[in-house]
Amino acid sequence: MVRTKTAIFAKLNSSLTEVQMSKIFTVTLLSLFIVSNGFSQTPWQQSVNYKMDVKLNTDNHRFSGTQTLKYTNNSPDTLNKMFYHLYLNAFQPGSKMDVRSRTIKDPDRRVKDRISKLKENEIGFQEIESLKMNNLDCKYNIEGTILEVDLPQPIMPGEEAQFDMKFNAQVPVQIRRTGRHNQEGIEYTMTQWYPKACQYDFQGWHANPYVGREFYGIFGTFDVSITLDERYVVASTGVLTEKTKKDNLTTHRYVAENVHDFAWAADPDYVHDSIQVPDGPLLRFFYQTDTLAQQWRDIQPKVVSLFSMMNQRFGKYPYPEFSVIQGGDGGMEYPMCTMILGHGKEKGKVGLIAHEAFHNWYYGVIATNESKYAWMDEGFTSYAEAMIMHDLYDEDGLNPLARSYRNVRFMAGQDWEEPMSLPADFYNTNIAYGINAYSKGSVTLHQLSYIIGQETFDKGMLRYYNEYKFKHPTPVDFQRVMEKESGLDLAWYFEHWIYSTNHINYAIADVQGNRNETQIEIHKIGDMPMPLDIVVTLKNGEKHTVYVPLTLMRGNKPAEDGTPRLLQPAQPWTHPEFSVTVPFALKDIEVIELDPSERMADIDLTDNKWFTDKKKNEEYRNPDNDK
Repeated sequence: MVRTKTAIFAKLNSSLTEVQMSKIFTVTLLSLFIVSNGFSQTPWQQSVNYKMDVKLNTDNHRFSGTQTLKYTNNSPDTLNKMFYHLYLNAFQPGSKMDVRSRTIKDPDRRVKDRISKLKENEIGFQEIESLKMNNLDCKYNIEGTILEVDLPQPIMPGEEAQFDMKFNAQVPVQIRRTGRHNQEGIEYTMTQWYPKACQYDFQGWHANPYVGREFYGIFGTFDVSITLDERYVVASTGVLTEKTKKDNLTTHRYVAENVHDFAWAADPDYVHDSIQVPDGPLLRFFYQTDTLAQQWRDIQPKVVSLFSMMNQRFGKYPYPEFSVIQGGDGGMEYPMCTMILGHGKEKGKVGLIAHEAFHNWYYGVIATNESKYAWMDEGFTSYAEAMIMHDLYDEDGLNPLARSYRNVRFMAGQDWEEPMSLPADFYNTNIAYGINAYSKGSVTLHQLSYIIGQETFDKGMLRYYNEYKFKHPTPVDFQRVMEKESGLDLAWYFEHWIYSTNHINYAIADVQGNRNETQIEIHKIGDMPMPLDIVVTLKNGEKHTVYVPLTLMRGNKPAEDGTPRLLQPAQPWTHPEFSVTVPFALKDIEVIELDPSERMADIDLTDNKWFTDKKKNEEYRNPDNDK
């Protein structure tokens, strides 16, 4: 890069003054910095090292703790402030989570107005007794779920600062994710429970209030000692390294390395099983001994298969253990563990475990900013879940993500539809968030395999994981990996699919033939362009793919499935109509179809096939007509 810039400047007119040259050089460097930091992964990230000792009083559901945080500023910036999340403060009447849940158009049924009805002994709170930085007292202010700290001295680039904190808290009645005495009788689900340092990256501080959705954390080491009544079995992030008893209390010490959060649960009725994944982690299962205890034991070999299949297809799980914990509130992911409902049918439970466990690849190891890019966590996880479950249970059906495609088509054109680029908390409806983050997010990937080819896509997914694990990548980082793997320009795809609500809608408008060839007329009705696989099936059973790339792609995907392919000239996105000619007589053709692989999310499928049998054609194109 330096040699390139030198060469460029050497060619500048020698009449330029030294001052003019300096200004040009400065502007160029600034432009390069903006491009680098605005559109790709930065080469630095902050680092944390937590040591916490907490003591839980199971009589009044309060706990006290000390926290030593060693915070390394690896950024090029001088930090004069520090921010922490105090998530438990969300579970108080009048909190942002409470008000948002009661005023959004379609409230989360698990929350609704429940926070507003909590009594004093049922709310959650987090109080800071003292906070020092490098033995100097800090001034701080608590605003809801955010602790804002004015530093007594700046943290310079490359410096490490030590924060020593004393805090106390009350565990709320479980409403969402964290809490006590949930619907399945689990006494403590301790998630989002400790003062957690907010992330600082190339976009600045991410001190987002806890309104109800996603998270973003700093990779580091957690050394956590948990003391509570000896009757309780504890399940946790990390590896249990020490267990000591004193005066009817037990202290459990867990250590986790290279994770960005820490969660645990405790119940006196937990049963604990373990099973080893070959060339993978030790799996632990914590559950109650009720009528479904046998089901919990039966599913364990299937969870082993889940991890083995994920390791092979999407990248190797990097930690020594993973715990499946009955937590009693749907399913929620945390590093090295998940909290899930204990009840339900076997396949549904395996699917839930698959989804929450696979989060450890994308939420846990890749660790994108979920608050900004929820689809990169939920969508990627949903895609992996669908593909692995399809293989695990040898399911029928061409498209493992058919339900996600139906959801995307359902949302298309609705007055509540919003683009995927919205931050998670700022969607106007829960349904738009849910479809975008989970369904459209997963369709993003399956549709991309249509654009670049399945084999190339699979290689790209592995490359993305291996190149960006522990690095908090952005959407453009993922895009660039797939461009490098495929050799295609994919900017158009991400610009339309993520940052707009443009829809895909192509139609086979007309088919005309003569003795030797047939002309197929295609109309682009939607706003979003796509390359097209047009498959012609002859009456003798032969299939031929007519491939029409986009000029925007600057190339072609490889042929797939061994089907003979007729390559057509690339089409510009500006043209609403075009035609292709195939060397088959119309009388020899059975059906012509757009994307029979079902990976393109065309919002109207009724015009994607053309049967030469007029009756079949009429039935397909008018499915609602009375027969």
